[in-house]
Amino acid sequence: MAFLEINGLRKRYGALEVLKGIDLTLDKGGFLVLIGPSGCGKSTLLGTIAGLESISAGKISIEGQQINDLHPSKRDIAMVFQSYALYPNMTVAENMAFGMEMRGVARPEREKAVAEVAKTLQLEHLLKRRPSQLSGGQRQRVAMGRALVRQPRVFLFDEPLSNLDAKLRVDMRVEIKRLHQRTGATIVYVTHDQIEAMTLATRIAVLKDGELQQVGTPQEVYNTPANLFVADFMGSPSMNLLEGKVSRSNGAASVVIERTGTAPIAFPVPTSANVEALGEGARVIFGIRPEAVSDVESVSAKSKSVTTFTSDVEIVEPAGSDTFVVTSIAGREVTARMRSDSDIRVGQSQVFALNLDKAVLFDPATTHRI
Repeated sequence: MAFLEINGLRKRYGALEVLKGIDLTLDKGGFLVLIGPSGCGKSTLLGTIAGLESISAGKISIEGQQINDLHPSKRDIAMVFQSYALYPNMTVAENMAFGMEMRGVARPEREKAVAEVAKTLQLEHLLKRRPSQLSGGQRQRVAMGRALVRQPRVFLFDEPLSNLDAKLRVDMRVEIKRLHQRTGATIVYVTHDQIEAMTLATRIAVLKDGELQQVGTPQEVYNTPANLFVADFMGSPSMNLLEGKVSRSNGAASVVIERTGTAPIAFPVPTSANVEALGEGARVIFGIRPEAVSDVESVSAKSKSVTTFTSDVEIVEPAGSDTFVVTSIAGREVTARMRSDSDIRVGQSQVFALNLDKAVLFDPATTHRI
């Protein structure tokens, strides 16, 4: 039995249904990230787990106990908000201990718990300060510490890093990762940041318009997206998507992409696709990540299926550790991820290599992966 189970969960506001039959499970000690565009329902879903939002149908259980009708204070859940929500008139230690004090926990026990958590989060030297004397990252650590001292069954994080600058976000991401590894806490985390999702999660749930699009490990969601939405949404730069059709010759199937004024490009069907389902002339969408498009010299020797095409370079984007190169096929942009020292210039003709081991096909009618 999973530690956290959500079955058939629906949430309506009048006639508007914002969660449409959500089914999710999370094992004890897991880190589930809910990700999707603004308005997809991820924060509402988090609110239903916390008890801050009622549900219209379905069931939420923790350790086999149904919590649908339990008051938030009885669910043994701690929540960390985007806004920190610290009491300005209290010290760091008082903020962290306040929840335990309200529950009648004895002072020595409170002080011991605060000291242990402060050590874990490297807040020991800040315990006597007030929130106004702290940086944004320090305030977020205090908010996390206030949740940690309770030792709840589940931690809920609602976009906790979105108010921080880029460097602080990276630092706090490492802190949260380290925290999860040290404590083995069960965490449900809402974000719109794909890097946060990929680096923190043991499982990712991608939502769109109140419906689950895919649930899986970060590697599964990134490498084998269930549909075109997940393929396009996850990854930065996003997956290259090209329209083509299937051609069969001598028992072998290929994907042909027409190009105006020049010869079409034919790629062998990726090994991930169900070849038997592809008839002659079938319309498909060919998807491949930028890191699977490179120069010939950069192709991994372990790659089983590699093909090439030649095209003019339109844009070169140096990005420190990488160089992103943009070209076009049949009017669609294709982004390649090259080495940082690649000597590539705008306008030159370039041979691009595709690692088809990492390519996928989609059905344009259903948008599902083939």
